[in-house]
Amino acid sequence: MKGIVFAVVCLLMRSIEAYNKEMTVNIDAGKRECFYHSVKLGETIDLDYQVIDGGHGDLDVSFELLDPVNKVIYVDYKRSDNIHRHEAKMSGDYKFCFDNTFSSFSRKTVFFELIVESDGDTEEDKWEDMFEGLRPEEVYDMKVQDIQESIIRIRTHLTRARQLQDLLRSFEARDRNVAEENYFKVNAWSFFQVVAMIAVGTLQVVMVRSLFDTNSKVHKIWSKLS
Repeated sequence: MKGIVFAVVCLLMRSIEAYNKEMTVNIDAGKRECFYHSVKLGETIDLDYQVIDGGHGDLDVSFELLDPVNKVIYVDYKRSDNIHRHEAKMSGDYKFCFDNTFSSFSRKTVFFELIVESDGDTEEDKWEDMFEGLRPEEVYDMKVQDIQESIIRIRTHLTRARQLQDLLRSFEARDRNVAEENYFKVNAWSFFQVVAMIAVGTLQVVMVRSLFDTNSKVHKIWSKLS
């Protein structure tokens, strides 16, 4: 019985394995950056991205997902975020690209997460191989099918929960960058207004004084103009 429990635990550890990669990259103005990942037939690709900083510009970027023969699967034009899911129809290196060629000055900071999972048939094969050779009564007592379904369901929910947490973190980073950008714009505009007010006030004082001071340079200039 202990052997069966150990086998279930081992299979649980194996069943939750899935490729997961999250990165934050900078896409310079006028540049296009591509990344590659090898995917097998039947595996599922989950990819979500979020533009978290626009470098004093718009929070947008273009995106493409291409299969191993360079056939376009998904394409986005000037989007701030999106989520894509695709089941691989062939094995090979899939390419996903972030395009900032439409921007002349602004560098974009993009957060993305890539998850590659095996299909359900592969999981069933793992279970069948793991319990091969056990007596029927032992297998039925363990209710293997119920355990399998529960583990797969829990794994799916945990994966989605982590994806949501990562997405919320990227939203938080983007909102913080937007707030900092607005703070910079407000301060810059306020500084410009203060400088303009001081300049106008100084000019008014000089003009008024020149009306009563006949020896001032400004009064002489006005006299020549008039």
